[in-house]
Amino acid sequence: MTRSLLMLMVLMLGFFSRVYAQEIYAGRYRAVFTKAPELVPTKKTPDGPLAGNGDIGLTLGGSPDQLSFYLGKNDFWRAYPVYPGGGIALPGWLEVNISALKGANYYAEQVQDKAFIKGEFTKNQLKVSLKAWVAATRNTVVAEFTANNACNLKLGLKSTEGNTSVNTAGVDGDVIWVTRSFENTPLLEWPSNVAMALKVLGANLEKDGSVDLKPNEKVTLTITMYTNQDRKDWKAATIKEAHSLTENKVTEIKEEHEAWWKDFWSQSKVEIGDPFIEKYYYASQYLFGATSRGDKFAPGIWGPFVTRDSAAWGGDYHLNYNYQAPYWAAYSSNHIDETANFDQPLLDYMDKGKQHAKALLHQKGIYYPVGMGPKGLVTTRWPLTPEEMEKRYATRENTIDGGYKFLGQKINAVFSVGNMLMRFYSTYDKAYTQKIYPYMLECANFWEDYLKFENGRYVIYMDHYGEVMPNLKNNGKWRDQLGDFNSTLSVGLVKMLFKGMIDVSSFLNVDASRIPKWKHIVQHMSDFTVGEVDGKLSLKGVEKSPSAWHSRIAGLARVSIHGLILPGGVCGPKTDSAFNQILLSDVSRWKERMKGSGEWGNTLGNGIETCFPAAVRVGYDSDEILKQLKDRINIQSLPNLWITAEGGGIETLSAVPLTINEMMMQSYEQTIRIFPNWNRFKDASFEQLRAYGAFLVSSRLEKSEIEYVELLSEAGRVCTIDNPWPVKKVQLLRNGQKAEVLSGKTFVFDTKVGESIHMTAK
Repeated sequence: MTRSLLMLMVLMLGFFSRVYAQEIYAGRYRAVFTKAPELVPTKKTPDGPLAGNGDIGLTLGGSPDQLSFYLGKNDFWRAYPVYPGGGIALPGWLEVNISALKGANYYAEQVQDKAFIKGEFTKNQLKVSLKAWVAATRNTVVAEFTANNACNLKLGLKSTEGNTSVNTAGVDGDVIWVTRSFENTPLLEWPSNVAMALKVLGANLEKDGSVDLKPNEKVTLTITMYTNQDRKDWKAATIKEAHSLTENKVTEIKEEHEAWWKDFWSQSKVEIGDPFIEKYYYASQYLFGATSRGDKFAPGIWGPFVTRDSAAWGGDYHLNYNYQAPYWAAYSSNHIDETANFDQPLLDYMDKGKQHAKALLHQKGIYYPVGMGPKGLVTTRWPLTPEEMEKRYATRENTIDGGYKFLGQKINAVFSVGNMLMRFYSTYDKAYTQKIYPYMLECANFWEDYLKFENGRYVIYMDHYGEVMPNLKNNGKWRDQLGDFNSTLSVGLVKMLFKGMIDVSSFLNVDASRIPKWKHIVQHMSDFTVGEVDGKLSLKGVEKSPSAWHSRIAGLARVSIHGLILPGGVCGPKTDSAFNQILLSDVSRWKERMKGSGEWGNTLGNGIETCFPAAVRVGYDSDEILKQLKDRINIQSLPNLWITAEGGGIETLSAVPLTINEMMMQSYEQTIRIFPNWNRFKDASFEQLRAYGAFLVSSRLEKSEIEYVELLSEAGRVCTIDNPWPVKKVQLLRNGQKAEVLSGKTFVFDTKVGESIHMTAK
């Protein structure tokens, strides 16, 4: 056997063993419930067991004798421009009443590697077992019941009523169906229809909705769901597909389901020897996988886990971080497919964005309000009558900014460019880049027009660090707070935009004549403003502001992080090490400002997904970050392992994965760094984390030594990587063959599409 063939076999064996290990490793961690959920239904994050396929979300609520299977769907909206009332809506739920279980013990698990809910409910000699799941590849929800002794199930399929919806129900042979529709009401931008159909397998469904559960025999409940966004024949297709389901068909669907999740878990892995953090790492990955699917509608603030109408903030796409943040960990975690739905709502709103820019600001380009929905829907109009405006905001002026909530912020459209650039740099996918380039170009058109060049620098007037609006607290008075100048949020994101424009247009070989202007903006953008606190330099949120709160020297905080570090990515130890030291000093003061455990970074309201990864990127001590992260999780999280925040929902799902990924591997400054912020005395490993340049990277740290680094080059780009063994020479193997020996602090070398690179210290 030749040496090259032996090496190839070793590499293949390592790959397959990693895939197998990933499947087992994700299965170590489950959410356990020993009492019935208390926050189901809710207008925010539910605390019950969850399952989903990135389109349909299943939330288990109720007690053992009155179980409720709430069914949410990312594409079922009441397309009305104001909330409450508008926003994502609840299709309905399935009630399963088991009177024999009144007062029974409650036990459930959220089994995350297989993506199902397991339940066991016991009373005296009766034990009823449940296994429920949302098919990963179909519009089907399955709930399987078994019992050791006979009992009766009473079923009720319900569609949510009210809020101007029209509801129908009926029976078609052995299928029970219900529908809910929003149509033909004033200001509704497009109709929404949903149908749900129930079929029972393994037992007879009586006319009164009851089913006899016999000892040790399985009864399977299937619910099929389609909306008019899925297909035009949404109702007929729902009923027809429900009819087609058999026990063999459900077995086939289950096999597809398990294969999909097996592939999901094979895409990346981390192992850090900390069961607490790993539990939330994998739970967050599971919940995002259950929340978002690339070929479906993008999830709103609460994902598909909606358990009542009029969810908080309409469950919309909030563009000043809530919409973008859930995706941030998916890029480095190599879950690119789950991010493919992000861009479409932004593209669909472009025509309206152009109208806003022209009518309200007399500008080119696009101008987006703070909140929107799918298909060009705006969700954040001010109340439509002066009376309602006064009731909610203490002023009758409901025509501010043409009746739309911009809240003093011009940067909302650019905020999303950060995600677009993360995916671009992570994949160098030409088709994707061509898709998002028109959006980026309109953002550039706006900011070329809006920026002012004064005294040798570009400055930004009247774009605000925080939301500025009338409310009950300020008695409707708010205009005296307008006037921010050079907000760190704005300066950072605009710089990010034009750096990205240069890279993206060069990649596509378009608009070369505009690049000199974009370079001039990047090179002459205003510096970030700093002041002095206790003899040390510290970041200011804005250069000047009429708001005392914004003009103070507050140091690095969530909003400024958005502009500078995440998603901005324009600051860091590689970009400007001296400025990075100022930011690191600011992070060190977070601990001094704590009033209690779990309050590090002031993330109870918002920002756990922002502040913790940012602290990693600037180089703060990793052990202290993990300690504070554990305290934060313990003070505010749910039994389903969803870490909660007062101001939002699914954005917290990126907090733990992104924090750990950034400790294992960084690339956001176009240089790959292996274990850049990790305690070298703690063993750790990662597999197939995705780096900028379209590289999949794996490595292991054991006994304070990095054993190897592996890279798979998807796009054949030049690789820049800091030497993982700074004082040693490094041997490269290309596709299993010995290649060059490298030395120095940082390496730059060519790669080919599909090439495997193995690096070891020589």
